[in-house]
Amino acid sequence: MRDPSDLDAWLCDKDGVLMHGDVPIPGAAEFIGRLRETGRRFLVLTNDSVQTPRDLSARMARAGLDVPEDDIWTSATATAAFLANQSGERTAYVLGEAGLTTALHGAGFVLTDVDPEFVVLGETRGMSFEQATKAIRLILGGARFITTNPDVAGPDATGIVPATGAFAAMITAASGRRPYVVGKPNPIMFRTALNRIQAHSETTGMIGDTMSTDIVAGMEAGLHTVLVFTGSTKPEDLASFPYRPSRSLASIADLVPLLG
Repeated sequence: MRDPSDLDAWLCDKDGVLMHGDVPIPGAAEFIGRLRETGRRFLVLTNDSVQTPRDLSARMARAGLDVPEDDIWTSATATAAFLANQSGERTAYVLGEAGLTTALHGAGFVLTDVDPEFVVLGETRGMSFEQATKAIRLILGGARFITTNPDVAGPDATGIVPATGAFAAMITAASGRRPYVVGKPNPIMFRTALNRIQAHSETTGMIGDTMSTDIVAGMEAGLHTVLVFTGSTKPEDLASFPYRPSRSLASIADLVPLLG
């Protein structure tokens, strides 16, 4: 097992690791500060495709966490980077919010509902029946179906709400086509993140709160994985998984003294 003090780069989930909603988790600011003090490369990795990295940076700053937008890699930015290498025409019909449309525009895509190369689905709060119908017909007409992340539900201030995976299931049921999912747990998201900070898997750690996304994807990408119990996965849940993280900790605060 690699020692955290030997790692020179870190990827870190946001929700459940650094923050709960808009509230920082104790130890998060100290962790980020310690990485900066020791000159380690760092990237926040999140399946959030609603907000842009700039918006997320501002949100984290309000919570007292200093994370520049260049240090945030979302499922939307990962999707845009992936599709830029897959596309010739760079046209897409998009069901999603500003985080996704901004990322695709930044990668040179034209957003259109006329014979697009891709139908791209991200987190959305306002997909209409007409938009879903359009997406299904475009997919049946030959557009490739892409989603930013597999999550079927997520929390908001009032409780659980349907997420990308739930809407994707509806489109799959009607079209018979399954999407290619770019975000966690796809190792592609980790490889693009590593490339962004010019890090190597052998000397990079991944901190997450979810065994089925953060930890399994980090493990498959060859990273040192750290599970914290401040989010989705609890200690009693570990028995239901056939794999284990490199290290389990109560919270990110417990990782700070291990960084050396």
